[in-house]
Amino acid sequence: MDFNVRKLATDAGIFFSRAVQFTEEKLGQAEKTELDTHFENLLSRADCTKNWTEKIYRQTEVLLQPNPGARIEEFLYEKLDRKVPPRPTNGEILGQFMLEAAKEFGPGTPYGSTLIKVGDCQRRLGGAEREFLQTSSISFLTPLHNFLEGDWRTISRERRLLENRRLDLDACKARLKKAKAAETKAAAVPDFQETRPRNYVLSASASAAEHELRVAQTEFDGQAEVTRLLLEGISSTHVNHLRCLCEFVEAQAMYYSQCHKYMLELQRELGSCSGDIRCPDSLDVNSHPARSPTDRSAFLPLNSASPLETDALQIEEVQPPASGTRKAKVLYDYDAADSSELSLWADELITVYTVPGMDSDWLIGERGNQKGKVPVTYLELLS
Repeated sequence: MDFNVRKLATDAGIFFSRAVQFTEEKLGQAEKTELDTHFENLLSRADCTKNWTEKIYRQTEVLLQPNPGARIEEFLYEKLDRKVPPRPTNGEILGQFMLEAAKEFGPGTPYGSTLIKVGDCQRRLGGAEREFLQTSSISFLTPLHNFLEGDWRTISRERRLLENRRLDLDACKARLKKAKAAETKAAAVPDFQETRPRNYVLSASASAAEHELRVAQTEFDGQAEVTRLLLEGISSTHVNHLRCLCEFVEAQAMYYSQCHKYMLELQRELGSCSGDIRCPDSLDVNSHPARSPTDRSAFLPLNSASPLETDALQIEEVQPPASGTRKAKVLYDYDAADSSELSLWADELITVYTVPGMDSDWLIGERGNQKGKVPVTYLELLS
C-alpha cells in the first residue's frame, strides 16, 4: 500500500509539473523546445494523411451502402465482434418481386414473360453488385480501417508520449536555470555566517537539476527517434493505399462492365420479342456489341490519353523546352505501361520537363539516352 501511495504521489507531481510548464508556455512565460523542420513536416503530413483517409473511408462507406440504418447495423455487429448476416441487394429483391409477379400474371402472357426476363437480369445485376461490395470492402475499406484503428493509434500514442517527454525536458531546463540563478545570486551576496552551508545546498541543487536534465534529454531523444520512424512509415502507407485504390478502381470498372453486358443481353432479348406489344426502338443495340467483363479495353484507365493524343505525341520527336529542365527524385518504382513511357527506379535522379498540350499529371523524363512519359505522383521535383 505504501508503494502505491508513493507512486501516486510521484505521478501527481509529474502531472502537476507538466501542467505548469504547459500553462507557462501558453502564456509566453517559459521556453519551449522546438522540433526540427523535417520533424514538423512529418507531423503535418501524418495529420493530413489521417484526416483525408478518414474522409475517404467514410464517404466510401456511404457509396457502398447508402442506407444509414444498414451502416449502423454493420457498425454494431463489428463492435460486438459478430459476423454481419447476409443481406440481399436491392437488385436481387426487385428481381425476386418481378419473378413472383410473373407467376401471378402468367408466364405465358407478354407482360409475364417480360417480367421474367427483366427479373432475371435484375437478380444478376444484384449479384454483381454483391460481389463488387465484397471485393471493395476487402481490398479498399479494410486497409483504410486498419490504418485508422491500428497504425494511427500507435502514432498518436507515441506522439503524446513525445509531448510529455518534451514538457519534462523543458521543466528540467527551467529548474536548472532557476538553480543557477540562485547560486549566482548567493555568490554575489556573501553571508559570512552561513556562506558554506548555503552555497553547498545551492550547488547540490544545481547538480541534481543538471542530472535530471541529462536524463530528460536522453528520454526525449529516444522517444523522438521512435516517433520519427513511425512518421516516416507514412510513405509506406501511401504506397499501400495506392495499391488498394487501384484494386478498388479495377473492381468498380469490372462491376460496371458486367452491368453493361447484362443490360445489352436484356435489350437483345426484349428487342427480339414478338407479338402484339413491341418494345421501343431505343432497345435496338445492334450498333453496340457486348464486350466481355474481363476485356480491359471495355473501359479506359484513369488519365489515359486518347488515340489522337497518342498519335500526336511522338516521344522520339519531343525536345526540351527553351525554358529549361528540372531534376527530379523518383519516390517509387514504376513499370512503363507502353513504349511511350519510361520505367523508373526508386531514389534515382532523372531530368524532367513538360511540353505544350501534355496532361498535367505527366512529364517527359530523360535518363541518359532514354526518354518517355513519367507520372508526376512518382516524383519529387528538386529546385
